[in-house]
Amino acid sequence: MEIFNIYHIEAARRLPRLPESHPCSRVHGHSFRIEIHVGGAVDPDTGWVMDFAELDAAFAPVKAQLDHRYLNDIPGLENPTSERLAQWIWERLKPGMPGLGKIVVQETCLSGCVYRGE
Repeated sequence: MEIFNIYHIEAARRLPRLPESHPCSRVHGHSFRIEIHVGGAVDPDTGWVMDFAELDAAFAPVKAQLDHRYLNDIPGLENPTSERLAQWIWERLKPGMPGLGKIVVQETCLSGCVYRGE
C-alpha cells in the first residue's frame, strides 16, 4: 500500500548552468507542488501505513528550509533544478523514513519530475 501527502512551497531560483539567453538562467519564482509517497504494509491495529501527521512532522523542517527562500543559497541546491530538488528532499527524508517510495516535484501545473531514489 502507498500513501502520499501534497505540500506547496514558494521559492525563487535561477539555473546558473544554462546559457544567458535561456529564461531560467535569470532569477524567477515557482509555486512548487511536492508529493511525498510512503509505502508499506497496512498496520492491522491502526489500519494505516503511516500517520499523515508523522509525514507532516518529517517534512516540516525540510519545508522550512525551502519555503519563501532563494534555492540557490541552500547548500546542495546551487543548481536547483526540479530533479535536484527532488533528490535533495529525498536525502533529508530517507534516513528517518524507510518506506519512502518517491518524491514528485512539479514546478508548473504542466511540468515536473519523479524521483524514486538510486
